Amino acid sequence: MKPQDIIAGKSSLWIFGYGSLVWKPDFKYKRSEVGYIRGYKRRFWHGDNFHRGNDESPGRVVTLIEDEDATTWGVAFEVSGSQLEDSLKYLTVRETVRGGYITKMVDFFPDGEDGSSVQALVYIATADNPLYLGPATSEEIGAQIAVCRGKTGHNLEYLLRLAEFMRSSCPQVEDHHLFAIETAALTVVSYLLAAQ
Repeated sequence: MKPQDIIAGKSSLWIFGYGSLVWKPDFKYKRSEVGYIRGYKRRFWHGDNFHRGNDESPGRVVTLIEDEDATTWGVAFEVSGSQLEDSLKYLTVRETVRGGYITKMVDFFPDGEDGSSVQALVYIATADNPLYLGPATSEEIGAQIAVCRGKTGHNLEYLLRLAEFMRSSCPQVEDHHLFAIETAALTVVSYLLAAQ
């Protein structure tokens, strides 16, 4: 799905973020809502050789894996007018060109609403992407995240900010995958600091 196809005939659009977009959208938007999408689980299965890692030592960032029983919490941003084209141009570079993500339209359910949903654009990295790393144990992923760094910063910062978002904005949600990796990464960092 190309950006020009997404915005054809639309005056506004919702964009769902479940990784770094939840704390750093870096585009102008009309409003934002915390909520969730169904049928996907968030996993640290995607490699990053630009923002949070490099070619020699790729970091790990989140993507979405289809799972009909799962929900993924995040933030949806409504963009309208000139924000529509500007945000998609920016995200095409950030997520598609550098990140290797494709786009899909999904149903987004705002938290605290009456159960109604809105269509939202989401970026997903698939298994056929060269940067895709796939599953690993929480300990392996945490150890990788603890030592990687890219042009945007430490991979650990990405992990900790995402965990903090979940605790502060979605305290009712227990994200086992995310929190297990956070524990593993912090264990490695503690060990490295103690060894200095």
